[in-house]
Amino acid sequence: MIVGQHIPGTSYLHRSSAVAKIIFAFCFIPLVFLANNAATNIFLLLFTFFALASSKLPIRYVLKGLRPILFLIVFTFIIQLLFTREGAILFEFGWFRIYEEGLRLAIIVSLRFFYLVSITTLVTLTTSPIELTDAIELLLKPFKVVRVPTHEIALMLSISLRFLPTLAEETEKIMKAQQARGVDLSAGPIKERLRAIIPLLIPLFISAFKRAEDLATAMEARGYRGGEGRTRLRESKWTGRDTGLIVLLIVLGLLLVYLRGGF
Repeated sequence: MIVGQHIPGTSYLHRSSAVAKIIFAFCFIPLVFLANNAATNIFLLLFTFFALASSKLPIRYVLKGLRPILFLIVFTFIIQLLFTREGAILFEFGWFRIYEEGLRLAIIVSLRFFYLVSITTLVTLTTSPIELTDAIELLLKPFKVVRVPTHEIALMLSISLRFLPTLAEETEKIMKAQQARGVDLSAGPIKERLRAIIPLLIPLFISAFKRAEDLATAMEARGYRGGEGRTRLRESKWTGRDTGLIVLLIVLGLLLVYLRGGF
């Protein structure tokens, strides 16, 4: 999932409210686990491709969201393939055997990762960080009854989302500067690599603390008083598009149950 990056657009997802998109993403997670056979996975795969195409986002951004967990997907695929020993033997070479159930589970688990990352990436790319945090604050509003500081939680999340791309950019600059001085972070034993990271972390922490101090000073100078009396430039409103998104989620769930062999 790409965090803190928003690609403006005019697609259905872009024009839907952040509240509806967050509800859709959270409810989509358990639906993914209903896909346990060929029919449900083909249907969910087609739905995911349709969602990606209808968002009108460049495919490279979606692939960028998959890159961080690519190792996890491959690792899980291999583990399922090697250690699940049920069903007919599909391939055998000495001690190495691939079982039918192992291959089936390896494909299903890998596809589940793909569905989840693709949909959550779509939500973050089609929603600005401010809209995202305002939506989270609205969804957490009922917890104000038990004195949960919902505004402060949303503010911390907003600041985190805002500065994650900045810190990533700073890290890249520091790494290039270190490499220009002859530091190789990709070669040598693990102990040496960890030691080489220390000169990278120290300037990064100093930069992060300085930015945090500057932000705190700016907020204090502008009279920030927490959530008291706060207004928004754009108030989030529930529209027909949002209702359509929830109806789509319900239909998706019912079809998955039907294809799974329910009803």
